[in-house]
Amino acid sequence: MKRATSATPRAGHWFSLSRQRGVALITAVLLVAMATVLATRIGSRGAIDQRRASALMLREQAYQIALGAEAWAGEILREDAQKGQEDTLVETWAMPLPALPVDGGTVEGNLEDLQGRFNLNNLVTPDGQPNLFAIGHLQRLLEALQLEPKWAQLLVDWLDPDTLRSFPDGAEDGEYLMAQPAYRAANTYLTSTSELLALPGFGVERLRVLAPYVTALPHGTRLNVCTASGVVIDTLSPKFREFSADPVQLAKNRQRGCFPTVADLSSAFTAEVWAEVNSHVEQRSAWFRLSTRVTLGGTEVTLYSLLERNGVGGSRATLRTFGTD
Repeated sequence: MKRATSATPRAGHWFSLSRQRGVALITAVLLVAMATVLATRIGSRGAIDQRRASALMLREQAYQIALGAEAWAGEILREDAQKGQEDTLVETWAMPLPALPVDGGTVEGNLEDLQGRFNLNNLVTPDGQPNLFAIGHLQRLLEALQLEPKWAQLLVDWLDPDTLRSFPDGAEDGEYLMAQPAYRAANTYLTSTSELLALPGFGVERLRVLAPYVTALPHGTRLNVCTASGVVIDTLSPKFREFSADPVQLAKNRQRGCFPTVADLSSAFTAEVWAEVNSHVEQRSAWFRLSTRVTLGGTEVTLYSLLERNGVGGSRATLRTFGTD
């Protein structure tokens, strides 16, 4: 009986040791699992941080290369200004820059004459009055592109400083405050043609159709007839369709230089029409847009630079945007 009594505590002691070992084993497994998760997280975060830092460095490097291309474009425009008083599509500035190798990637770009487009800011004069010639020009351009001419008057109300709604197609704060979310008319000049999307119901599809023919420059710029599309030139006057009828022939004529010239237009229009058109056209430009695309590794940066060339040929960037113009 005594031996049986003495065996009982030994069995309990063994059971207690087994439980302690089991708990210790589970604790060790949990610690190993936690350490593994922590190590994985630290390694993953480190890799992500390293990749982010590398991407930021490549982006900054690409931006500096794009600025270098911008300075190069400025030099091209300066040299062009010294060669002549016309800006045509056969000059050096109009030739696209093919992809050139740089350390770790490529850079390419092209310059476009923005004075070859209709300037939307010409719709309203600096004193806030509607410019009837510009309004008529835009209405005819919209019709030629199969868009509703009403957008010209809507844009006038968007630009002018007053809050009086033009009849019948205008819109002021009363219309915009009913939108969701509500907003007000800008009552100032545009900085980007994408602001057309603020007009009620204008939409992306209309912008895609109109965008290649319009721009947002300081008020008062003239249309460069040497670089403008045929439809923009033809819509200077009602019922005039000489240069948009055959775009291929227009491109061939421009291979020799400026076409049509201001003199060509003066003979093409009636004296009455020309008296109105004359002050809105020229053969020289001061505003250009540079599109630069830099590719470094897996990073691609597109920089759009609005360049203004002054009277002595020097140029400066007045606006820069990334990814979209």
